[in-house]
Amino acid sequence: MRPDISIKKVIHVIFQSREPHRSREVHDFIEALNDDEQATLVAIAWVGRGAFEPEDYAEALATAYAEATTPTADYLMGMPHLAENLESGLEALDIDVTEAEEDFYDR
Repeated sequence: MRPDISIKKVIHVIFQSREPHRSREVHDFIEALNDDEQATLVAIAWVGRGAFEPEDYAEALATAYAEATTPTADYLMGMPHLAENLESGLEALDIDVTEAEEDFYDR
């Protein structure tokens, strides 16, 4: 199952969340995503930190929808190692981020 979000958006969150002075910008970016994109980010992060196996991604996504009791941006911004979790999640899901990363660096 392919995540329902532009990989460029995930890369944006990864790179920006590595910059502590950009936390408000990252929070606002996540907040502006639609519900599907927000749930997808949570599911990718959960796979990345080992809460779900890559083959259980659909379950992670369903759980992200079901357990969304706090604003997603607050939840993700409070997650230790958010960038690493997202990066590991993309890798575990076999998603090639090379092109998206190059586009981000070219800005």
